[in-house]
Amino acid sequence: MDAGAMVKDDPPGRPVVPRSLPIRTIGHGLGANGVQRVAAQPSDADLLRAARDEPAVFGHLYERYFGLIYAYCDRRLGDRTAAEDASAAIFSRAFASLGSCRHPDRFRSWLFTIAHHEITDRYRARTHTADLDAVAHTLRDPGRSPEDDAIAADERRAVHTALASLPDDQRHVIELRLAGLTGPEIAEVIGRRHGAIRALQHRAFARLRTLLADLAPTGYPVPKADIERTPDRGDRR
Repeated sequence: MDAGAMVKDDPPGRPVVPRSLPIRTIGHGLGANGVQRVAAQPSDADLLRAARDEPAVFGHLYERYFGLIYAYCDRRLGDRTAAEDASAAIFSRAFASLGSCRHPDRFRSWLFTIAHHEITDRYRARTHTADLDAVAHTLRDPGRSPEDDAIAADERRAVHTALASLPDDQRHVIELRLAGLTGPEIAEVIGRRHGAIRALQHRAFARLRTLLADLAPTGYPVPKADIERTPDRGDRR
């Protein structure tokens, strides 16, 4: 892939990525009148295939997934600067390896697999445990009133301690669900069967509730977050 296609004026902390082409350049063949049909919202697969021929199209995938990847890295690493650096490395790896994505319709899980390996490599290079404050904050009930702030610190510490006490595989499943991945996608990222992932997730949340009950005997409700409140069609496949 031609490195000359890359631009170098992206915001600090983000990887050097190709400049996005207008969406109208990504079409679906020719219509009856010879005019190219254009997808209003190209799928990941459409964008990936187009990016293999025109590297600048990768910018659309970058814009679509940077927020999710950064949030995932921030939760795993607990440090914004480290998360920015990891996100940059992940998208650089993805851009350099577009040809290795054998299933364009599963681009998201492919990208998160790259993210998983990048974070794993960084964990191995670190000598201390990542700060989980970002994850604890994500699990908090977003409906808190200002009056609740007086006890919020104790609750965050309880969630922090509970998450830190989970086995690595259980904590990782929770983090991937918080990133928005479905059960089948998590299975692909981690390299385990979907049924095993569902069982692992069930154990993870059951253990989290038990830990929080022990840490917060006053009845602090265990936050379920969107991943338990929202039906996930992917998990039923």
